[in-house]
Amino acid sequence: MLMADNKQNAELFGALTLLPPAVAIILAFITRNVIFSLFIGIFTGTFMVNVVDTNIFNAFVGGFVDMVRKMIGSMADSWNAGIILQVLTIGGLIAVITKMGGPRAIAQKLATKAKSPASAQIYTWLMGFFIFFDDYANSLIIGPIMRPVTDKLRIAREKLAFVIDATAAPIAGIALISTWIGYEISLIKDAYSMIGQTNINAYAIFVETIPYRFYNILMLAFVFFTAYFLREFGPMHKAAVRAASTGKVTKHKKQEEEHLNQESSTMAPKKNVEYSIWNAIIPIVVLIIVSFLGFYFNGLHSLEGEALKAVQANPYSFASIRDCFGGADASIVLFEAALFASIVAIAMGMQQKIFNLSEALETWVHGVKALVITAVILILAWSISAVIKELGTSVYLVSLLSDSTPQFILPSVIFIFGSFISFSTGTSYGTMGILMPLTIPLANAIGLNTGLEATALNDYIILNIGAVLTGAIFGDHCSPISDTSILSSMGSSCDHMDHISTQLPYALFVGIISIVFGYIPAALGYSASILLPIAIVILAITVRFYGKPFLTKN
Repeated sequence: MLMADNKQNAELFGALTLLPPAVAIILAFITRNVIFSLFIGIFTGTFMVNVVDTNIFNAFVGGFVDMVRKMIGSMADSWNAGIILQVLTIGGLIAVITKMGGPRAIAQKLATKAKSPASAQIYTWLMGFFIFFDDYANSLIIGPIMRPVTDKLRIAREKLAFVIDATAAPIAGIALISTWIGYEISLIKDAYSMIGQTNINAYAIFVETIPYRFYNILMLAFVFFTAYFLREFGPMHKAAVRAASTGKVTKHKKQEEEHLNQESSTMAPKKNVEYSIWNAIIPIVVLIIVSFLGFYFNGLHSLEGEALKAVQANPYSFASIRDCFGGADASIVLFEAALFASIVAIAMGMQQKIFNLSEALETWVHGVKALVITAVILILAWSISAVIKELGTSVYLVSLLSDSTPQFILPSVIFIFGSFISFSTGTSYGTMGILMPLTIPLANAIGLNTGLEATALNDYIILNIGAVLTGAIFGDHCSPISDTSILSSMGSSCDHMDHISTQLPYALFVGIISIVFGYIPAALGYSASILLPIAIVILAITVRFYGKPFLTKN
């Protein structure tokens, strides 16, 4: 019997409502392929709700048809369509900027200032903040530029790869504008609908999660401290001693770079191009300015009644700007901003005769193609979210765990669980798609059962959202099959397993600090404004006094 009510489905199927996400997770562990895993997870759910008597064939056909409908429905939604267009358009913008040599010019500018092992690492770290908009661009641009500098200063390739990897996803994941944000806010918006909140501003909620991205923030601080104090521990210390004392920046005589060249050749600037930092700065500033203006005016048009009058009375106050940003449709605004910035970048490149219109469009389309995989994962994530909602998975999970799970432990459990999935699949995107529709309803129910007031409940849900998004990055950071880690190894010409083996202890250390001094006390009600400084001080003390110095020759 085909059921439409999620509560009835939860009662009918019971523990079987957990089957679709469980299948997706287990297959992700086995196949290491998140697209296939999500696909089968979706079909498992649609098959279950289409069981008619004992006719397996009809259920199979109905499940397949229902799965296709859900995918089409995901694409037909105007919000979802805007998110996909925004992600693809930013991919095109990044490709054009890279072809113009803008990011490379910024990197070279900073590289000339690196005169010591400490300054070389710190400037490499700073470059990650400049190339905040995409983790792939970060890995492929910074490594080739800084590698000759760090080699000259006898910095181990393993450390270069670590700095690059640690400033790729952690920065892109919390940047206000990036190729990540469309995906993240779409998952947040979709999951909130499961608890009956359909008019929330997902972008505003995303911004509120930033203080709770403990791993991202602490990892960035940790990288800085190891560079500033010139101290390492664990396998990284052995690599640093080897490089500083013998000049052998890698254990292996030759690192293969052909794959890197293939990856970046399409977007690589022409040999006769004169690199200019303005070729990156101007389009990115345009993107940011247009986005902020778009958030304001798009949100302004959505306000009504007293809220609109308040903004009209004092249009530039903090409260007015906050209300306008809160009412904005981020999917439309970011797409418009990325498209406009792309046009500006193409016009700049043509004016400088870096490329003609045909070459510019070809490069832009190449950047779009590079992020098609993100669009596919988006559609599958939306679809499995719809299946989970229809089956009543969150209803069952809430009824099962809301009374028995301690409030203070849930964010840490979500963080650890997300890291295991991400570690096994090598991708943070799929992990977010699997966990987000389960986490928000569960956090809401546990918060209500423990008697949290509205404001405290909202903060608690946001804390758990941060745990999903950050746990996915933590696991991805540790995984040997992570695409970002592989690109970081390629960009720095470091043996991939050498990179993973030296990075893993650092990632685990920061992950533990994130739980002990982040998620557990935050769930108990302590403010992130107190917890983050404490955790950062602990990181600094650990690196300074537990880390060991290594010999250097300038």
